[in-house]
Amino acid sequence: MSDVTVVDLLRHGEPEGGQKFRGAVDDPLSPRGWEQMRAAVGDYRGWQAIVSSPLIRCAAFAHELAERLNCPLEIVQVFSELSFGIWEGRAVAEVNATDPLTLARFWRDPVAYPVPNGEPVADFNGRTGRAWEGLLERYQGRHVLLVTHGGVIRMLLRRLLEMPLQAIWRIDVPYAAVSRLRQYHDTAAAPHLEFHNGRLT
Repeated sequence: MSDVTVVDLLRHGEPEGGQKFRGAVDDPLSPRGWEQMRAAVGDYRGWQAIVSSPLIRCAAFAHELAERLNCPLEIVQVFSELSFGIWEGRAVAEVNATDPLTLARFWRDPVAYPVPNGEPVADFNGRTGRAWEGLLERYQGRHVLLVTHGGVIRMLLRRLLEMPLQAIWRIDVPYAAVSRLRQYHDTAAAPHLEFHNGRLT
């Protein structure tokens, strides 16, 4: 078995309904969102398995891609997005208009200023970390695509780069962004971010 696991992270494309705090709100992809994800993947065929969040904005495309590539697909509940509590389903612009101070504090330090009734960022970090360790164990030595959410991707990059939890919103993760991580096993080499918001070749 190879001592390197390669994981490509793909954020979902634009969902129906515009910019809002979705979390567990299960909006489908817009036509533009489908175009974004298909363009991001292109004709790339290097994956040996596909893993996806169960939310439809991720899973619908993952199913389509797995079928096209004849590639195994695993749906993993714990790769779902952060729960945004009382902001779930509300437009970002609306929250900013009605409670700009709370929103600004959340963007600056989501640990100290969590969303009321939302998932604590430390808990989110814990579940995504456990999900990541499980993925690396199940797919050790393989090349995997993980179709997931902006918050999950930020958490995984934070983990790899050893950034503080407070800094997660400083990482920009556009719709359909692709990043590649390398995890080394049985070696002293540190995990490696090969590219972020880059192109598959």
